[in-house]
Amino acid sequence: VETAVLARRFPTAKVVVSGGTGALFLDGEGDAATAPRLLTALGVAADRLILENKSRNTYENAVFTKELVTPKPGETWLLVTSAFHMPRAKALFDKAGFATVPWPVDYRTSGKEGIGLFRDNPADSLQATTMAIREWIGLFAYWLSGRIDQPFPGG
Repeated sequence: VETAVLARRFPTAKVVVSGGTGALFLDGEGDAATAPRLLTALGVAADRLILENKSRNTYENAVFTKELVTPKPGETWLLVTSAFHMPRAKALFDKAGFATVPWPVDYRTSGKEGIGLFRDNPADSLQATTMAIREWIGLFAYWLSGRIDQPFPGG
């Protein structure tokens, strides 16, 4: 939804949606297949969309998107992704040589989190912890493989 808001705010901007199935073995629709339906329903013209549908992970998102759009010096590209995923995505786009401005969305906190069994919903806490662990493992794995320069980007 934020992408549609940004598209309205910047009517001449290109809108790139990057994401294949995200699976090595299973079939399914990735972001590049599903997002155009939502974006056009929200009023974004289909001819503004550039779709990258080969990537299976964030590293491939960065590499394939850069190849697809060939960003030019002086152009401003916003990187729109979930706030919890932004450190890894930004580090990978930087390493790919694709200068972007981070635009985090989909914040998963209410600002009212606390410590204690009675204030937190255990299911929500488990989901948030699982998501955080996945992102930290992803950052560490990409750092070990040399796909990002530091395990804690932006620090």
